Amino acid sequence: DITNAQILIFPGVGSFGVCIENLNKKGYFEPLKAYVSAGKPFYGICLGMQSLFEGSEETAGLKGLGVVPGNVGKFQDPNVSIPHMGWNSLRIQKNAPMVSDFKSLEHRFYFVHSFRASPTAQNKDWILSLTDYGSPENTFISSLQMGKVAASQFHPEKSGQNGLSFLSAFLKQATMVDLPEVVNVPCEGRTQLAKRIIACLDVRSNDAGDLVVTKGDQYDVREKQEGGDVRNLGKPVELANRYSDDGADEVTFLNITSFRGDVVDAPMLRMLELTSEKVFVPLTIGGGIRGYTDSQGVFHSALDVASAYFRSGADKVSIGSDAVDAAEKFRGDNIKDGTSCIEQISNVYGRQAVVISVDPKRVYVNSKDESKHTVLEVEDGKLCWWQCTVKGGRETRDLDAFELAQACEELGAGEILLNCIDKDGQNAGFDIALIGQMKKSVSIPVIASSGAGNPQHFIEVFEKTNADAGLAAGIFHRREVGIDEVKNAVIGANIPCRPI
Repeated sequence: DITNAQILIFPGVGSFGVCIENLNKKGYFEPLKAYVSAGKPFYGICLGMQSLFEGSEETAGLKGLGVVPGNVGKFQDPNVSIPHMGWNSLRIQKNAPMVSDFKSLEHRFYFVHSFRASPTAQNKDWILSLTDYGSPENTFISSLQMGKVAASQFHPEKSGQNGLSFLSAFLKQATMVDLPEVVNVPCEGRTQLAKRIIACLDVRSNDAGDLVVTKGDQYDVREKQEGGDVRNLGKPVELANRYSDDGADEVTFLNITSFRGDVVDAPMLRMLELTSEKVFVPLTIGGGIRGYTDSQGVFHSALDVASAYFRSGADKVSIGSDAVDAAEKFRGDNIKDGTSCIEQISNVYGRQAVVISVDPKRVYVNSKDESKHTVLEVEDGKLCWWQCTVKGGRETRDLDAFELAQACEELGAGEILLNCIDKDGQNAGFDIALIGQMKKSVSIPVIASSGAGNPQHFIEVFEKTNADAGLAAGIFHRREVGIDEVKNAVIGANIPCRPI
């Protein structure tokens, strides 16, 4: 099939080693190498681009396809979050047809990767664009093109209209009989990773059994009157489509009822499938990402559950209570045995696919000596630490938010979704002390959540904590604040952000 293909698109997620080993195991390696080496129409995406190189530091000693000179290596700047995750722009190096509709340093695309290919004298003829992240040593090849062979480190299928246009340009190029002459047009300046604005949809069934988007007040999602039903703020697929059209950089679904039963019949899977048909930005799904036994008595691992979500259109899975269990075990024995849900999923799909949802609550103390945990000063000079909770905030553990996040990063998580029960639904602003300390505690990206009430709150959290993203739910659902209002305010404050 590879040999006879007229056009070949090779998307890839996960680790370099797993990718190359699977290509070899299935007998695809040599036919694929021959296809690309012959200059046939080919487009590699993310890991599909990295596989074109000679090898990767991610899996030392394992040879890549070797079509493009050079090796893939780690990012070197300790002052930036890894993975490089979010919307960055390009420095276009050629006047090729694939990039004729885009402007350097302006149009943004979605990246998510921990390793990158560096530009060298040996591969300079392949380079279509470069992208910057942190120090100059971190500048990497963001797209390649030679003849009808092309590749990108970014995900066009998750880059909104820009990505769809890029894919269309590749397909047009693939069918050309004669390609136009390409001239080098180096671009100076530096690209900047944008702060992400994320729309979150808390999804659960109401008392009538319908799947609805709801929003809690300190995690209570029912109307205040006695016997009140679950707050219904809309249908999840319709809202996700609206937020994508409004400019959300990502959409997150949190399944707060954790449906059980046979996974293939789970309503969340169908919801993801319908959403991914029209929404071309990253989708995260959380809730119920753990091993379980179905109605036929068959056990499904956390990896099985995550895989079902990925096949239905999810790009990342968010793990909550089970992450606390995994962190406690790891902190107790300091052993990574591959059995935790975090390890199972990240070992196959890569750490960028695993988000840890941290649900802490404040515990106030009179002095820093009163607790063994990290105690910080908050509003009005009060002191507190942030205790981890499980089961939707109903139970607490003797573990603070920073200990949890550090353990999960060590186990293979790629991002922290940082909530705060005390701030949830209050519209009084994010927990700046909590988020600022979290950014100092981990090297993976941190999403600020809980408490947003107006655009200034996003500006404040970005300026004071350097959070990688800001998330909101209720203010978007109720149309109290528009995503465009938030983005315009953030851009107006000279903070890099993807425009509408």
